[in-house]
Amino acid sequence: MPEVLPLQSNGEQKPTPTPITKKQKGVILGPDGKPCRSCNSFRDFFGATKGVTAAPAERFVPQNSPPECPPDVEQLGRSSWTLLHTIAATYPAEATPTQQEEMKTFMRIFAKIYPCWSCAEDFRAWMSKPENDVSKYVQGQKTFGKWLCDAHNDVNVKLGKKPFDCSKWEERWITGGEGC
Repeated sequence: MPEVLPLQSNGEQKPTPTPITKKQKGVILGPDGKPCRSCNSFRDFFGATKGVTAAPAERFVPQNSPPECPPDVEQLGRSSWTLLHTIAATYPAEATPTQQEEMKTFMRIFAKIYPCWSCAEDFRAWMSKPENDVSKYVQGQKTFGKWLCDAHNDVNVKLGKKPFDCSKWEERWITGGEGC
C-alpha cells in the first residue's frame, strides 16, 4: 500500500521528512538538519559549516569562538553549570514547600528549554531515573547542591572528564578555597 503523505496548505502533498540523525561526521544536528550552534563546540561547528576542503594539515579551525559570536556548547555548559551551582549555593538550608515546588518546576523547565537540545535530552533522561528524581533533593541546600553535583558529574564522565568530589561542593560554591 502506498504511503499517504500529509497535505500542505496549498493542497499539495508534503514530502516525507528525513529523520534527523543526532550526529553527522561528529557534529550534532539541530531539528532543521543543520549543525546546531549551541550543541557543538565552535571548532566543530566552524569545521562543519565552512565546508573546509583543505588537507587536515593545512586547515585552520579556530579553537575558541570570537567574543561577538553566540556561545558554543562549551561556553554554554560552563556558564549554565556556574548559574546552577550558584543557585544551589544560595538555596535555603531548609526550603519551604513553596520554594521546593518552585525549584522542582525550575529544574524541569530548565531541562526542557536548554538551548543544546541533545544536552537537554540527556539531562531529562538523567532526571527521569528514580534515583535522580529532583523531588527527593529540594528540601534544602545540602541535598540540592549534592544532587546538582551528581548531575554535573554525570556530564563530566560522558565528556571524559574527571568527576568532581561532591563532598567539596560547599567549599567550591559557597565558602571558596584559599585565596577567595
